[in-house]
Amino acid sequence: MKKLVATEPRVAALVEYEDRAVAANEVKIRVMFGAPKHGTEVVDFRAASPFIDEDFNAEWQMFMPRPEGAARGIEFGKFQLGNMVVGKIVEKGDGVTDYAIGDCVCAYGPLSETVIVNAVNNYKLRKMPEGASWKNAVCYDPAQFAMSGVREGNVRVGDFVVIIGLGAIGQIAVQLAKKAGASVVIGVDPIEHRCEIARRHGADYCMSPIGTDVGMEIKKITGKQGADVIIETSGYPDALQSALRGLAYGGTISYVAFAKPFSAGFNLGREAHFNNAKIVFARACSEPNPDYPRWNRKRIEETCWELLMNGYLDCEDLIEPVVTFASSAESYMKYVDQHPDLSIKMGVTF
Repeated sequence: MKKLVATEPRVAALVEYEDRAVAANEVKIRVMFGAPKHGTEVVDFRAASPFIDEDFNAEWQMFMPRPEGAARGIEFGKFQLGNMVVGKIVEKGDGVTDYAIGDCVCAYGPLSETVIVNAVNNYKLRKMPEGASWKNAVCYDPAQFAMSGVREGNVRVGDFVVIIGLGAIGQIAVQLAKKAGASVVIGVDPIEHRCEIARRHGADYCMSPIGTDVGMEIKKITGKQGADVIIETSGYPDALQSALRGLAYGGTISYVAFAKPFSAGFNLGREAHFNNAKIVFARACSEPNPDYPRWNRKRIEETCWELLMNGYLDCEDLIEPVVTFASSAESYMKYVDQHPDLSIKMGVTF
């Protein structure tokens, strides 16, 4: 059997592996579909992560276990690539009662032919309803961060909302903001194809930040008022600067991205103060949630899963291209690393 790993920075390969025995609380999934994570995972793939902090590593390991190593536990040659998988259970431990052989499930896991996961009191393992979309299922992870960005921004009926960065998180945030009652939704991304998809799913306007005074354009579209909420998913300093410029007085910037260190020139002066900007940092996996005890990560995950499975969210357009597992190493390097403009979220079929 084979799995997709990073053998060195920016090099992916399929390598052979053998499964260990399934424990009493585990199931083995024969993978049918999967998808990598185009944000933090590819930063690791490039060996460009600024996070060396052991406390951060410990949190990350609980979320997506990886071998011991340097930043975020990376050990090239063992660093498995992939984020979400969909498949059928082919083996289960004696202690597993909620799942049966043959169940179609979605789980966090790497791109490999089989995945073994805990199946007892694990709300990250989800049973797929009959006829549910695998493309929606593999968007389970970005949907959580999109929903947190919208909720922490306190998007309300009639609001002017801007989403900066139209990757998977931003695309889902567009849908959620529009369905929450935003009167105007503006998408910002330099890739026109992403803007086209956002328009199909509720964006009233889209613009490229290249050669554009985004903050000024937001003010023009909103009759000089500015945006009530700006959801920033890109992590670029210029994007936050534009958000401060395009924000309505007293508006909120919901900062979803993991930003890199900002270079000299970032200005929290005139416009930030004059617009009385509020910046909140939204993370689905931080506990306690700002709305604790009513909301916690488990509730976010359960709500996102329901919205994905009942069709409230539509992620069909977000999964492109769909490649075969046999070609996944070359495809990962091309679509995820070298030319991210060609893909929002790459899908893999086994």
